[in-house]
Amino acid sequence: MIYLLDANVLITASNDYYQIDRVPEFWDWLVYHADKGIVKVPLEIIEEVLAGKDKDDLLLDWMKCNKDAFLLNKEVKPELLRMAVEEGYADDLTDDEVEQIGRDPFLVAYALDTNDWTVVTTEVSAPAKKRQNRKLPNVCETFSIPWLDTFKFARELDFRTAWKNLI
Repeated sequence: MIYLLDANVLITASNDYYQIDRVPEFWDWLVYHADKGIVKVPLEIIEEVLAGKDKDDLLLDWMKCNKDAFLLNKEVKPELLRMAVEEGYADDLTDDEVEQIGRDPFLVAYALDTNDWTVVTTEVSAPAKKRQNRKLPNVCETFSIPWLDTFKFARELDFRTAWKNLI
C-alpha cells in the first residue's frame, strides 16, 4: 500500500494541528514512512507545496529538505490524467474550470495506474458538487480509489508522538 498525499494534508497540518516546530514527531514520522516507500507525493503536488509565498514558512524548508524521500518516481500517464479530468469532473470543462480544479487530477491519475494506492486529503466529501467544484474524495469514489483524511491516515499508520519507541 502506498499513500499519496495531497498538498492540503501537509499545508493544513503545518498551519493548524501538527505545526513543524511544535509536533516534530509527526514530520519525522512522515519522512520515516516516505523513506520506506509507503508515503509519496507526486512532483505536481510537491510543486504546489513549494509554490508557497512565505519565505519563512517552515513547511517550505521541510519540503525542500525532504523532497527526495517523498517524490513519487513515476510519470503520469496522459490518458489517465485525461480520464481523471473528463470522467471525474466533466468532459467539457473550460480553461478557467480546469485551473480551478488545480492539481488534484494528478493524484487520481497516479492512483488509477495501480490498485494498491490510497489518496490522503483534507477535503470533505460533497456529493452534490458538480464539475470543477467536485471534491477529491468524490472523484476518488467515481473510480473506486480508496481515500482517507489526515486523521484516519495517521491512525491507519499508527502515528503517535512516541512512534520511534515502537520501531
